[in-house]
Amino acid sequence: MARRTLSPNIRLSSFTQYLYERVVVSDAVSCLHIFLVALLPSGKNDTSSLDAPLFVTWFQCVVTVIICYFLSYGAKVFPRLGQFPELVLDRQIMIKVLPLSIVFVAMISFNNLCLKYVGVAFYYIGRSLTTVFNVLMTWILLGEKTSMNAVLCCAIIVGGFWLGVDQEGVAGSLSISGTIYGVLASLFVSLNSIYTKKVLPSVDQSIWLLGYYNNLNACLLFLPLMLLTGELGTILSYDGFNSTPFWLMMVAGGVFGFAIGYVTGLQIQVTSPLTHNISGTAKACAQTVLATYWYNDMKPFFWWISNWVVLFGSGAYTRVRQQEMEKSHKAKVTTT
Repeated sequence: MARRTLSPNIRLSSFTQYLYERVVVSDAVSCLHIFLVALLPSGKNDTSSLDAPLFVTWFQCVVTVIICYFLSYGAKVFPRLGQFPELVLDRQIMIKVLPLSIVFVAMISFNNLCLKYVGVAFYYIGRSLTTVFNVLMTWILLGEKTSMNAVLCCAIIVGGFWLGVDQEGVAGSLSISGTIYGVLASLFVSLNSIYTKKVLPSVDQSIWLLGYYNNLNACLLFLPLMLLTGELGTILSYDGFNSTPFWLMMVAGGVFGFAIGYVTGLQIQVTSPLTHNISGTAKACAQTVLATYWYNDMKPFFWWISNWVVLFGSGAYTRVRQQEMEKSHKAKVTTT
């Protein structure tokens, strides 16, 4: 009997569906996580007014490490339920992952600080420069040049960013600190995706091991940062640690952070840093719409225009890069 095989088209369709599901899951989980993080450090809920964003982020990393240990132990006891790599403290791997961990700590620190000073709705504008920084960093670190059309798309994104900042100023809700933190978060988001791709070979392309070592390093890196920023005194004087809703939200934030870390790493592994950042832009747009509805924010017309300008610029950049990659692929096929 002849052996049946899948056609290339079916394989491609299956991979496309696989990738689509990961992107959708990542963006959905990330949206929920952003709302949780926005509630915790800023005191926008009734159960928490803890002004310690670095502590909140450190706790999320601790939860991630604990989850990794539980999954590793569960894989040994119940091997039929799934596979998980054995976790050991390998100093050499920790050192190899350290550059990514430093970028990771900076990324989530500035991200949470941004959410502390700006609303979730403006968070999209504050973080809109990720694509621009991705182009800049790939040129500086990887030596990849960018076409003029792609640069023009980046200019459109920057224009949308400045319009959004201007409209926040007109509305009287502009936070200079929050905007600066958002720009820095965009920079380190682009660096995080690049370094994730670089560091994966050090852990045998295992997303689980990368998440474990990255968050383990982050747990250690956050401790001196909390001391330097004076958060230790804030934590010691906080009287809400006996609140059950507070800890439920803290643990939920850690679980969502773990899920985002895994799916994000997987997305970067099977695609590229650019694809990850573009899907992040679409996710941030969804966050903006949800946030304005959730918090009943009334925004002026040009504020919405700034969002659409950023989205248009990001979409145009995606199309330009897609055409360039197709052209490059055809050229390689022709030469071979």
